Amino acid sequence: MTAQEVIDLIPNRYPICYIDSVEELEADKRVVAKKNVTINERFFQGHFPGNPVMPGVLIIEALAQAASVLILKSPKFYKKTAYLGAIHNARFRKMVRPGDVLTLSIELEKVRANMGMVNAVATVDGDRVCTAKLVFFVAKRETKL
Repeated sequence: MTAQEVIDLIPNRYPICYIDSVEELEADKRVVAKKNVTINERFFQGHFPGNPVMPGVLIIEALAQAASVLILKSPKFYKKTAYLGAIHNARFRKMVRPGDVLTLSIELEKVRANMGMVNAVATVDGDRVCTAKLVFFVAKRETKL
């Protein structure tokens, strides 16, 4: 999927859309997406001047957006919105800096009705930078995109 196809699917927009492409997608199983981290990201202005580091909360947000792609590609959740409900066992192992390509790997663990859980892993050059279990719920889309 291209960046435009992602924007057509999930509700996030600039400056908080963190998916540049989807490299792999197995419906109702897994997704692998990419985020190109550039020095032009607005958050680098204050985090931290002279030592730019992507905030951990935004790495989690990128993982949640990748999970949204997986969830919303399911026919069961067509034209709905996925919301982050909980974050479990988040671990940050390395810093993400400008020039890095963040690979976001999501595996669906379980789904019940309109809720579910995914295993999320963010890597840079094959090294894990963040892992977490994300809980989501899906609801009716409130606005047109």
